[in-house]
Amino acid sequence: MNRANGDQTDQEASAFGRLLLRHRRAARLTQAQLAAASGVSVRAVRDLERGRAQAAQQRSAAALADAMGLAREDRAEFLAAARDGRRRVPKADDDLSCRLPPAVPDLLGRDTELERLCKAAAAESPSGVVLSIIGHPGVGKTALAVAAAHALADRYPDGCFALDLRGMDEQPVGSRAALEQLLRALGVPAQQIPPAGVEQQHLFRSLLVGRRVLLLLDNAADEAQVRPLLAASPGCLTLITCRRALAGLETGQWVWLEPLDSAGATGLLATIAGAGRVGAEPEAAAELVALCGYLPLAVRIAGNRLATRPGWSIAYLVSQLRDVSTRLGSLAAGDLQVRSAFELSYRRLSPSARRVFRRLAAIPGADFAAGLAAVATAVSEAEVQPYLEELADANLVQVATSPGRYRFHDLIRIFAAERLDAEEQPRDSGRLADATRRHLLGTASAAARAFAPDVRDPRPFASRRDAAAWLDAEATNWLAAHRAAAAAGHHREVLELARAMHWYSGGRTQHRPWFEIFSLGVTAARALGSRRDEAAMLDFAGWARYFCLADNEGGLAAHSEALRIATETGDRREQAWAQAYLASVLMRLGRLDDALGHARGAVELARELEFWLGQGTIRNTLGAILRTLGRVDEALAVHWAVLSDVEARYGEANPEARRLFRASTLLDIGLDLNDADRWPRAANTFREARALFRQGGFRLEEAHAALNEGRARREVGQHAFAGVCLQLALTAFTGVPLRWPRARTLAELSTLRLATGDLEAAGDYRRQALALCDELGTGEARALAAGLARDRSTVDG
Repeated sequence: MNRANGDQTDQEASAFGRLLLRHRRAARLTQAQLAAASGVSVRAVRDLERGRAQAAQQRSAAALADAMGLAREDRAEFLAAARDGRRRVPKADDDLSCRLPPAVPDLLGRDTELERLCKAAAAESPSGVVLSIIGHPGVGKTALAVAAAHALADRYPDGCFALDLRGMDEQPVGSRAALEQLLRALGVPAQQIPPAGVEQQHLFRSLLVGRRVLLLLDNAADEAQVRPLLAASPGCLTLITCRRALAGLETGQWVWLEPLDSAGATGLLATIAGAGRVGAEPEAAAELVALCGYLPLAVRIAGNRLATRPGWSIAYLVSQLRDVSTRLGSLAAGDLQVRSAFELSYRRLSPSARRVFRRLAAIPGADFAAGLAAVATAVSEAEVQPYLEELADANLVQVATSPGRYRFHDLIRIFAAERLDAEEQPRDSGRLADATRRHLLGTASAAARAFAPDVRDPRPFASRRDAAAWLDAEATNWLAAHRAAAAAGHHREVLELARAMHWYSGGRTQHRPWFEIFSLGVTAARALGSRRDEAAMLDFAGWARYFCLADNEGGLAAHSEALRIATETGDRREQAWAQAYLASVLMRLGRLDDALGHARGAVELARELEFWLGQGTIRNTLGAILRTLGRVDEALAVHWAVLSDVEARYGEANPEARRLFRASTLLDIGLDLNDADRWPRAANTFREARALFRQGGFRLEEAHAALNEGRARREVGQHAFAGVCLQLALTAFTGVPLRWPRARTLAELSTLRLATGDLEAAGDYRRQALALCDELGTGEARALAAGLARDRSTVDG
């Protein structure tokens, strides 16, 4: 053999390789000469003859045949050998370690993700298609990948292979060991596998040339591990599962796997525990999968526990999982444990990232940004950011929808709290929790106080817009801190926050659970023995009762108690507010004479208040009651006077307060004009109010203005304009507990469609409005229903 020419007589060469060697020698060509004549590389010729590649692709085989001068039978035999070699699949005695695992029989709730994978696999790429499935521990990455591999198997006739790279082990599978497994699976005898990793990669990729192969790399550790293993050849697909994002891969697409939805998780539970069992306890089953965080591993474990304990009810298992301190321990069945899945990822973090991870458990809300993470972990914001990215890459925290924010899965939060208790001194973890709570409540109070009309400087925030943005972004956190402070008896902090929220809550009636917030304030005031604060908090809670929750009787009781306490303590300021609130709720209850009496009393007491801190609002309440009594001219006189004072006292309030109060007063004036049948002017007034509400971001108040503008536009025959206004109002009133405004809007739409001759739409709106009136059962609802009923024969006809 002439080694200078690269000749060899390896008996382990493939059938095609042996045929190639025989014909090359017969043609008296060296490997280099054949390569030059055919355009096939010397390396490829060498790999084919040595058996490192089973066969050339058809175009390369034809070029080799031409270069060697093959004709007729020799050429046909040579090309057939190339074709058969490319289609070779491992024999029964080939290495079995790379066989695809069986398909998961009960893969539920993943149809969308599976369809996306199959669609992405169909793309053409010169370096093969690479798809990475990324997600939390226990979210079902492997199950989805295996299901996708089986669904796609027919597209890859040259082989479907799988490797568990054991990325979470202390010693993940090395790239060389993985390559050796793959080469054996592709039919390369062990003694022909080169010792050097680089040569193994070249051989692996040369074997894939001209083939269609699917490769599943399960449980990858990092980019360095998988990069040499990619099936980087046209027509090949690499599926990767990993808890990390593998952002360093040069090619590929990422599929982020979220927990199942409620239906998918309940369906998975039913396949394991039994459909009849789940059907018999649907509410308990829904709560069970929610307590599992809709995580497939946790749901599977819960299902296994039920399946192996036929005497248990689902409700009994739910009762065990409700206790946060024992939930992870209860989610274990045999060697399946949710905690163990989390521990594998936790151990692979750097020591500093582990400390940050467990301390993040001190954050009480749904998501957080680096600023709050810095407070909770006692690390500067600049230092904590890289650790948050490390945790996100490890899928121990998730990147939230809003840029720069992160969130925990519920079960991983519990795991973080366990690690905090186990690995930190109680005094340290308590100190961090206290610091986080104080930061949240102090910042929330400062942000909310910026909305008091007389506060001109919103510091520590640059603007009230920034203060509102912080309150919105951190709402789940400061609300949770408020509840935790109340439970722990931090009454002063609880009262301070509730008191600060008074002006901020105006115009944001459906944004937050105001009744809960102010009720906690009532409890705190009582615990502190402050009757003055108790009266104020009762007024705030009463407002939330009737104005936000449409509970007029509850509001009446709270304001009556507030007035009693304010009178006993001689607090004239709170007497004014309590009487004004009572006037509003009594007007809603139809007790107009009582309402007027309280309103006049409130206005008299309000003379001692500053205009922007109550006097203007209380005078507007008097005007509204006069309008309801039919005394429209008197109402207009009150409201025009208030608007005049708004103009005269602009410099005494901040711009946001001025805009909101001007809009509210214009809304009252528009209502007065409506009742006076001065429709054109009313419509223009509502339009001005609507624009001001929109500028301030007060969507529901804008909707109230739009509802009344729609009525005014209808009355003057501007039907198209009226329809736009009413549809805007209907959209805003949908999905919030404001059934009365929604009923009124539907009634207006029915009347409008009747006027335009669209009887079918009119009937549909009327039926919806009547249903809401029936649910409400109030006097005003019954009156509206009676008016709608009079239209029935016309609409139905």
